Amino acid sequence: MDQTTMTPMRPKIKGWVIGIVIILVLTLWIGGAYNSLVTIRENVDNKWAQIDTQLERRYDLIPNLVASVKGVTAQEKAIFGQLAEARTHYAGATTPESRAEAANQVESSLGRILVIMENYPTLQSSQAFRDLMTELEGSENRIAVARKDYNDAVTTLNAKTTRFPGNVVASLFGIEKRAYFAKTDAAGTVPTVDFTN
Repeated sequence: MDQTTMTPMRPKIKGWVIGIVIILVLTLWIGGAYNSLVTIRENVDNKWAQIDTQLERRYDLIPNLVASVKGVTAQEKAIFGQLAEARTHYAGATTPESRAEAANQVESSLGRILVIMENYPTLQSSQAFRDLMTELEGSENRIAVARKDYNDAVTTLNAKTTRFPGNVVASLFGIEKRAYFAKTDAAGTVPTVDFTN
């Protein structure tokens, strides 16, 4: 075979090899970036599930709290109605954002109940009531920790989906930013109640 016919083939083969290597590197990079985003998104979903678990625990305690307070504070029915409505809204919420909004409504109603309870020393002296308040306080602390963990995970996801080149991969695969679970102003003003009287 003549060497003049082989020489033009080598640049073509070299070009194909370089093209294949570039495509392979890009595919591996996009795959790695996608897998990283999916891992972060799953972490956010996991953190939300932890919040959801703690909120459910809180909502399981609320009927007992309401029952223990109801007999003493029959005239405060409007607040109990608001609390029941907020619990129903939470149960019907389907997105993390709507569940966070409902959770904030419940926190606000609980704060108003705590203010009412300050006016009833006989209720505060009940051991069952004090035990229930201790459980509720523990639940609130766990919710606060879960909320912080969730918001930290959302910060990571939002940064990855906003910065280049992660934003390109995120938009290619439909991975979107998430909303933070922030307290509302009303939920943030829950009064401190002292039951040591």
